[in-house]
Amino acid sequence: MLDYLVNPEIEDYCHQYTSKESDLLLSLIDETNQNMGYPVKLSGRQVGRLLKLIVSISQTKTILEIGMFTGYSALSMAEALPEDGKIICCETNPRAIEFAKQFFEQSPHGHKIDIRFGKALDTIQSLADTTFDLVFIDADKKNYTHYLHATLPLVKSGGLIIVDNALWQGNVLAPNDERDQAVAELNRYVAESETLENVLLSIRDGVNIIRKC
Repeated sequence: MLDYLVNPEIEDYCHQYTSKESDLLLSLIDETNQNMGYPVKLSGRQVGRLLKLIVSISQTKTILEIGMFTGYSALSMAEALPEDGKIICCETNPRAIEFAKQFFEQSPHGHKIDIRFGKALDTIQSLADTTFDLVFIDADKKNYTHYLHATLPLVKSGGLIIVDNALWQGNVLAPNDERDQAVAELNRYVAESETLENVLLSIRDGVNIIRKC
């Protein structure tokens, strides 16, 4: 588990009193913890349910996810998409892709998910003519600012970019290595931009919710 950024008892309380995942998602969590390295990469209930809620209330139909891992966040968002909605997921780990596919095939929402294997920046470049309602960034931290700048042109006016791990275990307060600096730079850029508005939330490891004006 991540080190808690708030009182652990408060964190647990929020977890308990947030809407529960489906049985399939709970099974995905268990299997990820048992069989995959770095299970902490899972977004977790609070972030997953937040994503689902945002997709629902924003009437999102097209999503780009950068960093799919075992598919928890993709399935969470897919639950809220209409039948003709689509998520394009970028992932570089073949084992994670095969793992996620097993769960997508069991879900009535799995057909909404399109996995693209390869470097996310290459995939983004291939999608230059595509417009998205929402982008979710949760991949390698050192490329966070590159992902933001690469995806901004693809997001419709009024669309959303949601960045996970935006507090990076508190390292944004005193950035040291390349990953710390990249996450801190993204937050700084967004806050100073005249064409973006945002709220940076201390949910789990930090979630930055950004709207393109």
